[in-house]
Amino acid sequence: MKNRITKKLAITIALSTIVIASFAQATLKDAYKNFFYIGAAINRGQIFEKDSLSNKLLVQQFSSITPENDLKWERIHPKPGVYNFEIADKYVALGEKDHMFIIGHCLLWHSQVPRWVFQDSLGKNVSREVLLSRLHEHISTVVGRYKGRINGWDVVNEALNEDGTMRQSKWLEIIGDDYIQKAFEYAKEADPALELYYNDYNIELPAKRAGAIRIIKSLQSKGIKITGVGIQGHWHLDMPSLADIDSSINQFGKLGIKVMLTELDINVLPRPENFTGADVSANFAQKKEMNPYVAGLPDSIQQKLTNRYVEFFKIFNKYKGTIERVTFWGISDDMSWLNGWPIPGRTNYPLVFDRKHQPKPVVEALIKLVK
Repeated sequence: MKNRITKKLAITIALSTIVIASFAQATLKDAYKNFFYIGAAINRGQIFEKDSLSNKLLVQQFSSITPENDLKWERIHPKPGVYNFEIADKYVALGEKDHMFIIGHCLLWHSQVPRWVFQDSLGKNVSREVLLSRLHEHISTVVGRYKGRINGWDVVNEALNEDGTMRQSKWLEIIGDDYIQKAFEYAKEADPALELYYNDYNIELPAKRAGAIRIIKSLQSKGIKITGVGIQGHWHLDMPSLADIDSSINQFGKLGIKVMLTELDINVLPRPENFTGADVSANFAQKKEMNPYVAGLPDSIQQKLTNRYVEFFKIFNKYKGTIERVTFWGISDDMSWLNGWPIPGRTNYPLVFDRKHQPKPVVEALIKLVK
């Protein structure tokens, strides 16, 4: 009798171990490997592998990486003729070591660009020719250094206003309407095999979407390479509508390009003055009512977060073959930019892994979608 009980207990333990192991092996990147890459934006903590917990989570759950800031102009090219490649080199090496699909972000943006790029020695705007020369040198140098190693670049980032017109940036002011065209030409010249993207927020909304479509069609009509479009996906529990997201992926896909969700997160906190979008210059005053979940996320909001992500992924899965990558803007809640923007010092919960690097209920729900 004792032997039978011991044998039965051993079988039970073995079966339990198999179940636990099976659950532990269920990861987002494996579940979606036949759909699209599952990506994460990473920072210096992960690049230098100082944050062992998040690096472990990165390797287990994600198949693509994007640098939050360290390949932007101000970081990698702070002064004329001066390039800081140490962090970028480590970023690319990390992606190669872990067999990731590596993204470069970004070559041309209106923000995080040193003043010298646009100015002469007297502080006045440089000429079109000078700025084009600086842009060409920057793209040739940065893209060229990682030729064949970085898989895709966000060539131009956030060139549109909310109504779909062109943002009045220094690039537009000095170079003119063809500055986007030039950036894509320079990137292809530096690495002909590279995937080249236009990336922006709120382009799932009709007016801004129309502006993005105009940019893409303009490039295509001139025979200029554009591989895909990045819909950032800085979204909320109550907006945008699922219909707008679905329609945008559909319309971009019909242009014959790939679609990426490039900076996905869901802001669960109140929106100051009903603010939407991802303009990094936005800033609002701290108010207690704007930071309601300091002690933790209520179960009711956690469920809304799960439901919202599931709704998004149902749409993404529908466009398997059109969507190449879904990238979360961060690995876990503790490293999300939404803790400090657009109101500093808040406690936000926008990602699918919590502050202790544990999966939220949404992870299991997303994996079940494709089981």
